[in-house]
Amino acid sequence: MLGESIQVAGHWCYLTFVENNGMAFGMEFGGEFGKLFLSLFRIVVVGTMCYYLLKASKEKKLHPRLQVSFSLIIAGAIGNIIDSAFYGLIFNDSFGQVASLFPTEGAYGTFLHGRVVDMFYFPLFEGHFPSWSPVYAGEEFIFFSPVFNVADFSISIGAVIFLFYQKHFFTEKKKEDPVVEA
Repeated sequence: MLGESIQVAGHWCYLTFVENNGMAFGMEFGGEFGKLFLSLFRIVVVGTMCYYLLKASKEKKLHPRLQVSFSLIIAGAIGNIIDSAFYGLIFNDSFGQVASLFPTEGAYGTFLHGRVVDMFYFPLFEGHFPSWSPVYAGEEFIFFSPVFNVADFSISIGAVIFLFYQKHFFTEKKKEDPVVEA
């Protein structure tokens, strides 16, 4: 059921059923219209990235790590688009019950208005902010509390590769100056 969590390994790895209505970390964008806009925006961005990746790969103008980075980001985005597009069409609501596949009473959403399912939760460690902390003094914190899915992981790894190697991707090879003999 929604919110249910199963311990997989110790106290640091859980399978937790969460439905994400909007963007990363549960942020939402402008209700139903915002959800539609976000879905269409994702499709346009993924289409543009695919076009660029295919064109640049054919021309051999893309660093192999950049190809991997873009491919991971595209794959993750497509996974989340598929969830958003179809999950609401094939399942009924999960609030207070186990969702049914192709329910006779109908599904909960329309095309591009579905929720994205997140399931991996890794609370690596818990603690309290020090009492001298100016903002969160004494409050409890959990290190790495987001619940995410395979698509989010793929996007994150692609983004990290991109950020880590961006200097290599966008620097042009310097031409050697010709030696001038006098």
